[in-house]
Amino acid sequence: MSLTTEQRKIVLSESLAVKLFILKKKRKRNPLHQIYKDRFDFGEFHHLYSELRADDNLFCSYTRMSRSTFDYIKEEIENECYHKTTNFKIPISVEERLIITLRYLATGLAFRQIALTFRISKTAVSSIVIEICKAIWKILKEKHMPTPTIADFEKIAQEFYENWNFPNCVGSIDGKHIRIKCPKKSGSMFFNYKQFFSIVLMAVADANYKFIMIDVGSYGKDSDGGILSNSNILKRLENKTLKLPYPKKLPNSNLIGPYTFIADEAFPLRTYMMRPYPRRLLNDENKSYFNYRLSRARMTIECAFGIAAAKFRILQKSIETKVDNADHIVKAICMLHNVIIDLEKKGVANYMDSDISNQINNLSSDLAVSVRNNKTSRAAENIRSNLSIFFSNNKL
Repeated sequence: MSLTTEQRKIVLSESLAVKLFILKKKRKRNPLHQIYKDRFDFGEFHHLYSELRADDNLFCSYTRMSRSTFDYIKEEIENECYHKTTNFKIPISVEERLIITLRYLATGLAFRQIALTFRISKTAVSSIVIEICKAIWKILKEKHMPTPTIADFEKIAQEFYENWNFPNCVGSIDGKHIRIKCPKKSGSMFFNYKQFFSIVLMAVADANYKFIMIDVGSYGKDSDGGILSNSNILKRLENKTLKLPYPKKLPNSNLIGPYTFIADEAFPLRTYMMRPYPRRLLNDENKSYFNYRLSRARMTIECAFGIAAAKFRILQKSIETKVDNADHIVKAICMLHNVIIDLEKKGVANYMDSDISNQINNLSSDLAVSVRNNKTSRAAENIRSNLSIFFSNNKL
């Protein structure tokens, strides 16, 4: 049945009216709650921050860093995080956004709880935290975690020998499982041997508990060998973009040894990586003493993890974000850890409050012991034997 011109006009006008009604309904927003309207009067930043800055100890307890370190980070990331003021809104200041991020990292509170105390929407808090974490990593990486050069490795080795009596060591390496919320449609990819979902932080620490290299985001189910072989650290060693110094004589000895990383028994023995002797061989006194000296020096990476987790309590809880965002959060924590050490010049003794010391004293390996991919070469065995002889001749 054909419609007349008048009937077509009526149908068209009715359809347009329906479309306009739907559009208006979609555009309708809930009115702003009075809690958020009072942000400038009662928000945590606006009524507490100025008082905290007047007391060094309280400010450090609140942000996990000194005022000068906080101001340094704010100035460094300010241009990266700048938001333009418009006729429609006044942006949240970089200072307040940094405080929100540090409180989230320091306490591990849910975004909703942070939102209520600062009187900012939950959506805004989540976007602020990720934005600031990305900026911290991007801006500060070249200053506080640059790719080590040969000269850097030689300096690290010297500090390891002076502080920990382990020669030719360019870093201690280990992994830590970071608890996360189970990602959608991930199956068992992130489910680890400790029976929770996680991503893995693989890190190398120097003699002063600083992270010199990190690799974040491996599946929790992966073995130690798989994580190491797929990490950027190993790839850079193999493609020669990460160069180690040439071998040199061990102190007070004619034995020549290469520069190596040190790791626990979860890692393979390689010419560039020393691990302890297996337990079945510990009847030999020299081998047992080698294990003691290696474990003593390897404590630096365990202490680094312990200090970071005690300062930033989010590492002790489940990170309830997307996996990619969890990666950004962990990277930012590692960077903040380095910045605090660089600027405040604190040794591990300065961090030893009761919570941190209890964690460090009870530290154990975060990666499962595996025998897969642990076949050793004769050259690596010889290097470990030379170190064993050196330690037996130079006991503490």
